[in-house]
Amino acid sequence: MEQFHEEQDLGKVFDGHLLRRLLRYAKPYWLLIGISIIVVLMISATDLSRPYLVKIAIDDHILGANKPYVAVDNAEKYPSAVNIQGYNLVREDRLESGEEGQSFIFKKEDGEQLLISGEEELTLVLDADELKLLRSWDTNAMVRLGIILFFIILVNFLLNYAQAYLLQYTGQRIVFDIRQHLFEHLQRLALSFFDGNPVGRLITRVTNDTQNLHEMYTAVLVNLFKDVFMVLGIVVVMFRLNTFLAWTSLATLPLIVALTAWFRIRAREAYRVTRVRVARINADFAENISGMRLVQIFRQEKRKFNEFKDINASHYDASMRELKVYAVFRPAMELVYTLAVAFLIWNGGGKVIQGAVEFGVLYAFINYLEQFFRPINDLTEKYNILQSSMASAERLFQILDQDPAIVQVDNPLPMGEVKGKIEFKNVWFAYVDEEWVLRDVSFTVEPGETAAFVGATGAGKSTIMNLLSRFYDIQKGQILIDGQDIKLLNKEELRRNVGLVMQDVFMFSGNIAENIRLNNEKIDLKRVEDAAVHVNAHHFIERLPGKYLGAVTERGSTLSAGQRQLIAFARALAYDPAILILDEATASIDTETEVLIQDALPRLLAGRTSLVVAHRLSTIQDADKIIVLHRGEIREMGTHQELLTAQGLYYNLFLLQYKDDFKEAVN
Repeated sequence: MEQFHEEQDLGKVFDGHLLRRLLRYAKPYWLLIGISIIVVLMISATDLSRPYLVKIAIDDHILGANKPYVAVDNAEKYPSAVNIQGYNLVREDRLESGEEGQSFIFKKEDGEQLLISGEEELTLVLDADELKLLRSWDTNAMVRLGIILFFIILVNFLLNYAQAYLLQYTGQRIVFDIRQHLFEHLQRLALSFFDGNPVGRLITRVTNDTQNLHEMYTAVLVNLFKDVFMVLGIVVVMFRLNTFLAWTSLATLPLIVALTAWFRIRAREAYRVTRVRVARINADFAENISGMRLVQIFRQEKRKFNEFKDINASHYDASMRELKVYAVFRPAMELVYTLAVAFLIWNGGGKVIQGAVEFGVLYAFINYLEQFFRPINDLTEKYNILQSSMASAERLFQILDQDPAIVQVDNPLPMGEVKGKIEFKNVWFAYVDEEWVLRDVSFTVEPGETAAFVGATGAGKSTIMNLLSRFYDIQKGQILIDGQDIKLLNKEELRRNVGLVMQDVFMFSGNIAENIRLNNEKIDLKRVEDAAVHVNAHHFIERLPGKYLGAVTERGSTLSAGQRQLIAFARALAYDPAILILDEATASIDTETEVLIQDALPRLLAGRTSLVVAHRLSTIQDADKIIVLHRGEIREMGTHQELLTAQGLYYNLFLLQYKDDFKEAVN
């Protein structure tokens, strides 16, 4: 019995094999992902340009008054030249190489702005208009820089919007494909897989784990390029601006590496435990909801509440351990960032005071340092997402790697027109290893015959029904339909020709008609109604609100057991199978419904081979063949009267059920 376990190790944080398999789902969307990467690089470029523009504004224009001006003769060569009191003044740093002239520097004296010649005692006292004219080039440049910065911010906003939309769209499409593939694969798995895996755990795989993959595709796959590009870009820009300040800014890098390594180890340990606890909660919750009726009948609410409380508390404790890791790491990273800024100001500020470094450069470094720590923090979060994704991917691929236990041959034989002859030849079967449920079972049911199976609970009656539909494969022997081994037949075609009515009828959300035809468009509403009429279900359906289009709630909770059973009979008849299986179909219904079913059975069984499992022997007395099973072996076989005459197991079973009226029943 296939089963995967939550308690196993979650694997490596980065598993190349798993990542390659995940990237296959992204392959159809490589164009969109490629566009997203280009957009991300453009966003990074706009982010890197903003501090540099502010640095230019500060050093080249706002603090431009601290730089000397030069009086030149050929003012027409310089667009920024202005005439002040007969002198054509140009800022020294705007002169062409080798150009010289009388140099002036700014000074303040008694509140007046002065230009003092550096070579002779020549002072130009500037009024407000002259000062404004002198700084007009800087003022205009500031306006231009402001406009450029505005457009960069606007472009950054539009690029971020485009990136977010592209990433989310792509991520949603990829996860949609994964969910579809996973659901399709689950439908192909044998029932033995579902026997060994709780529903809540499988729901966790389809919901939580696929959502974790969505975060990986959107937050990690593309944005990882942005973070790496930002870090590398910032380092390059820093060293181009000032090597000393660059090394000063990176002085805390060893602390960052140490903290990240500590976080990686602690976060992984805490995360592993948390994910296991989440799966336990989902599995326990789904089990309790499904069994709520039984819980309330036997007044087990308090015990189940305490069980869930323990599981929930263990999840809470695991979550708190994970939270403590983050509670230490994030403030520690903020502390390292603050130390880096303080160290930068201590060293860089002294250089600014000494005139060795411009103030705008120091400002840019502080901005770049903040941007440098931001992707590092993002990278640690992406590490957690990647870890979560790898764990989820591992669990998803555990399901996807489950080979269907019921394997179809490459070239299955066509069934053609099914006559309905059934043969079991020396069949041995066990659900687990060699714990045999059926032992050397052999029998034949001719086309159109009705064969009934009786025996104690666990004798193997329902197992025979499951094997005929090939929900499980036998270990030894053969099962034949019309002389063909069912292992060589197409599974879908086989099951289309075998109708199954069980004791526990499952109803899907929707309406009555959809539950009868099961969304088979070939079965129209008239055929649905005809099937309901033949099995005596029409009369109660007509009384329902909406009739055949009336709403059916989850599992048909608003319908009685008998009504659900009649709908199941109508479902089987609508599909018109050549072989019909009734697996204790009348075991849990009221007497009135049983009368309706007994009246409908001759019409339902007419013209088709039927296998009937029943505890009520009164329902099978007219069967062409009754097979008595005991501990997986056939002990008796014959008609009702033949088996009573033999006075064996069947006789004893009949005697137990009709003890008081035995003589009358025999006659």
